[in-house]
Amino acid sequence: MTLEEKAKKIKLVVLDVDGVLTDGQIITSSQGELCKHFNVKDGLGIKLMMAAGIDVVIITGRRSAIVGARLRELGVRDVLQGQINKKRAFLDLIKSRRLEASECACMGDDVPDLPVMQLCGLPCAPSDAVQAVLSQAAFVSSRKGGFGAVREMAEAILKAQGKWDQLLDKIYFNPEPSRFR
Repeated sequence: MTLEEKAKKIKLVVLDVDGVLTDGQIITSSQGELCKHFNVKDGLGIKLMMAAGIDVVIITGRRSAIVGARLRELGVRDVLQGQINKKRAFLDLIKSRRLEASECACMGDDVPDLPVMQLCGLPCAPSDAVQAVLSQAAFVSSRKGGFGAVREMAEAILKAQGKWDQLLDKIYFNPEPSRFR
């Protein structure tokens, strides 16, 4: 099956955080985590996928109030933090949503992401993922994690599904008039 054929089937996208939505750096002090760097282009990619009816879920091994705050801001409902067994979290998720693994994409960057990537229909990686992940990825972004890799993946999926141009037109170029003028 081609990359485009796999992308056409996607109904749910699973993302890791550190090294995918961020550059992988964690800035800490003696009080704990201080900040993470998120890319606004990735945020728009997430919002566009959700606007097109593709659900976005986070499955990450760490717990972070910063991650929760950013993803709430983007409107992501399911942020599964502290997931040591990402495979179990993924299987529970698709069972509860009555989805097939082939209808899911996953972007990961390191070994803990491999069990989910090996199950899903469209395994994806940023360009700076570890070799074990790159060798399993059907889609490898030209961008590094935290630098637009998620956006590039989102655009590829939405274009394969024929939703990209209509979505941009409806939201940005020819939006419905505001009711609050």
